[in-house]
Amino acid sequence: MNGYSGDKEAYLKRLARIEGQVRGIARMVENDTYCIDILTQVSAATKALQAVSLGLLEDHISHCVVDAAQTSDEAAAQKVQEATAAIARLVRS
Repeated sequence: MNGYSGDKEAYLKRLARIEGQVRGIARMVENDTYCIDILTQVSAATKALQAVSLGLLEDHISHCVVDAAQTSDEAAAQKVQEATAAIARLVRS
């Protein structure tokens, strides 16, 4: 069971809204909308994706990492390393 399972429907709804935002951005480009207006929408979509990422990360730490820590030190170290790598990817993006 994944850490986000309890919030799966909420994540899917948020992702569907983000998908709609991205389609709207594509329409703005097709319609030659002013650059700054498009950039504003790109920023909003990016922030929405970051919020999903942070939620998933929090779920991962509170569920997967905690469960691994209760299993063994080796399992905990592996999950912490996974979380650290995920954080590094988020920071770079």
